[in-house]
Amino acid sequence: MALIISSLLLYLLFSTTVSCTGVFFENYTSLPFDEGYTQLFGDNNLMLLRDGKTVHISLDEKSGAGFASQDLYLHGFFSASIKLPSDYAAGVVVAFYMSNGDVFEKTHDELDFEFLGNIRGREWRVQTNIYGNGSTGVGREERYSLWFDPTEDFHRYSILWSHQRIIFYIDNIPIREMVRTPAMGGDFPSKPMSLYATIWDGSNWATLGGRYKVNYKYAPFVSEFSDLVLHGCAVDPTNHLSTCNNQESDRYNSVTISYQQRLAMNDFRKKYVTYSYCYDRERYPTRTPECSVDLREAKHVYRSSGERFMDRRRHHGKRHGRGSGGE
Repeated sequence: MALIISSLLLYLLFSTTVSCTGVFFENYTSLPFDEGYTQLFGDNNLMLLRDGKTVHISLDEKSGAGFASQDLYLHGFFSASIKLPSDYAAGVVVAFYMSNGDVFEKTHDELDFEFLGNIRGREWRVQTNIYGNGSTGVGREERYSLWFDPTEDFHRYSILWSHQRIIFYIDNIPIREMVRTPAMGGDFPSKPMSLYATIWDGSNWATLGGRYKVNYKYAPFVSEFSDLVLHGCAVDPTNHLSTCNNQESDRYNSVTISYQQRLAMNDFRKKYVTYSYCYDRERYPTRTPECSVDLREAKHVYRSSGERFMDRRRHHGKRHGRGSGGE
């Protein structure tokens, strides 16, 4: 009952919102796979359904699977409705993220949604990461539980990236915002990135720090993607110059979090944040400059029964260059 009430409150808070953000979401239609994406790896572990409007990527003993946007983008709105594998999914990692690691190997930027599988009877966890200019040593990770079962139906996960801010959304509810500050310097992602979606074996770290591995007797593990929205300022890959005009760039910069959305985000964060780098004084005795302390949120993080965060530095297996055939 408590879960139902929380879901209803979040919905009511967001549904009352009238802002440029709401209009922003409504103006973008989904894009068929062939018009915006290309397969990275996985061979037959990637399948297109509904005339290319739904993508299945799966993990089995031979391989995971993944796809990427055909273009690089400098700022924009990127979104997908995702349904995660059900039943036993320990060690399985599904990622929906932006990166330029194949172009800027040592100074890459990255914006992540990572979904971490679990043993039967325990919920999937969601993690967001932000890296700028190769700042992997200063991981800006957060981890969350959810108010719904992400294996039962599709739910929308979105990233808004502008010159001024980054916002992560779940079902159009903002769950995390990072506003650019001068003190961050190059740690704020600022170079063109591609959009990726992958499924892979994260047995070494994904579930209780590697305690539970992928059990392939339950394979294939299938994640479904639909309603793919790819709307941003495409760049010329040869010189990385943006094709956006000032009006388009200003449109992304104009997206902010309204008062009602702020209430919904605060409610989410007080209940569902299980780890935040801003409260991890062991890893960061001195807080990074963009962090501000919310005492109620901090208390929830400290009370959380979620697992201790494992700093793995690199996401082994997730990143596949455009010329790679996978692992």
